[in-house]
Amino acid sequence: MDRILIKGLRAFAYHGVRDYEKKNGQSFILDLTLYLSLDKASRSDELNDTVSYSSVSKTALRIFTENRFDLIERAAGAVADGILLEYAQIQQITVQIKKPRAPVSADFEYMAVELTRKRGEK
Repeated sequence: MDRILIKGLRAFAYHGVRDYEKKNGQSFILDLTLYLSLDKASRSDELNDTVSYSSVSKTALRIFTENRFDLIERAAGAVADGILLEYAQIQQITVQIKKPRAPVSADFEYMAVELTRKRGEK
């Protein structure tokens, strides 16, 4: 299956278990991999034969920032489910959410979750 990659979407949101994360918020980075057929678009050169990267990005950011979750696992699931609901041509999606300032006592680049959802599977 073909893929569209959207990497490094930056968002400020209020996800986290700790009270200060819920109150002050923090920066996150989202990576999306969209699985769909690009056969028609690769031949037609028409936007209507693919999915708009801009629209998908806006949807992901809206879902991610308009909600508050304790776990980024739940946030990733909400983004994946929302995109599959809104864009019928996407058959599968992988969402990775990076939390560069996770409250962990260690030197690290980021903590992250990654999940994959397929259309029609629960």
